[in-house]
Amino acid sequence: MVPLMETDAALRPRRSGLANILKNLGWLLGGKGFGALCSLIYLAVLSRSLGLKEFGHFSLIFGTGQALVAVASFQTWQTLVKFGAAPVHVQDWARFGRLAWLCGAIDVSGAIVGCVIAFVVYYGFGEALNLNPAYVDMAFAFNCALLWSRMTTPNGIVRVLDRFDLGSYVEAIVPAGRLIASFVIVLAGATVGRFLFAWALFDLLAAAAYWVVASRLVPQALRRENFGHWRQTLRENAGLSAFFGVTYCSSTLDAIYKQGPLLAVGALMGTSAAGLYRLADQLAQSIGKLSTLIARAVFPEFAMAHIEADPHAFRRLVRQVTAMAGIGGITVALVALLFGETILAVIGGPEFVAGAAVLVPLAIGASFELAAVTYEPMLYSTGHATYPLIVRTVALAALGVGILALAGFGPVGVGWAVAGGLALAYLLMSATVWSVLRHARRASAAA
Repeated sequence: MVPLMETDAALRPRRSGLANILKNLGWLLGGKGFGALCSLIYLAVLSRSLGLKEFGHFSLIFGTGQALVAVASFQTWQTLVKFGAAPVHVQDWARFGRLAWLCGAIDVSGAIVGCVIAFVVYYGFGEALNLNPAYVDMAFAFNCALLWSRMTTPNGIVRVLDRFDLGSYVEAIVPAGRLIASFVIVLAGATVGRFLFAWALFDLLAAAAYWVVASRLVPQALRRENFGHWRQTLRENAGLSAFFGVTYCSSTLDAIYKQGPLLAVGALMGTSAAGLYRLADQLAQSIGKLSTLIARAVFPEFAMAHIEADPHAFRRLVRQVTAMAGIGGITVALVALLFGETILAVIGGPEFVAGAAVLVPLAIGASFELAAVTYEPMLYSTGHATYPLIVRTVALAALGVGILALAGFGPVGVGWAVAGGLALAYLLMSATVWSVLRHARRASAAA
């Protein structure tokens, strides 16, 4: 019987360079464009039906969950793209399968450890987050579900095989499900617990669908005989352990940077302030999500281009995508600045309009993040994964100093601390990337 998705079809000839990035980004934006529209609607339903304080509780639980996912996750999709590009290129499915199984095992281990950490956080330090004691049990259960649903090995398989179309279909499950569930919950009676249950349910369904798609794309790679060869996998992929460690630390720092300010607002200023900050941050992070989409489209192509293309073509590709991202960053920041107050009023209602002052610095910071979107994939694909880690560490330190210095100004002060750290990160990453490219150009000329 012919499989539903033939591997040969999945590995159709790739379009190189910018064209392939735009194709992949088109699929991602198609799915995420639908998701963004759904998220705006269900965010409005969520914030209006719960009110400022209860929305603050929901936000703190969700933000803590996202931080725990980062602490317990090794972002295995990046490892699969980085080290899986070569075996996919030569169709060495046994080697690719061994790598995929190792990544999957690490994902499962991370989820188990994350559940233990969540238990300690919620049952040991719930009061520090200003969390209502009635929400502790449901918060713990929600975070466990989030940890098991955010394993990224199947995402990496889909991306390294250049099947962003299938990934878009799968990822549409979450926003569509949340949108439908939000209206049902409002009719039944809006509560924090019901929203958390619905959010967890559709995250788990999407995760299961991702595994099904990945297994149908490369069944010969995911055979049981390829499982468990950990030492052989490490020998076949020189530098894999170090890459795992660096990307883990980098993604953890990134999550702390994104979720830490919200948790700081909740701890220092209360639940209502956290709700206000969260809605503004959610809109600003929609710009950050665009950055993530571009990075997902860019990284597989950078990894493959570094194998296939000449150095001049690779540098040209980096410059082209960086210019696009810079223009996009300026555009979306202006939109947020000009129409942010109106959007907050429409989505959250009068209670949330005060968040417009918080949205201004967060949108500025997000524009810096978007402008720098190509830097990290470029450094990863060229073997300089430690540089983003160093920059993130410096930016996080600057964020901590900024929050301590500006906390007296409330959520707005925290927003400006976030913007300052992202601006510093952009400057440092820009200098780093162009230094690496200049060194590569000189090495190429000398050869």
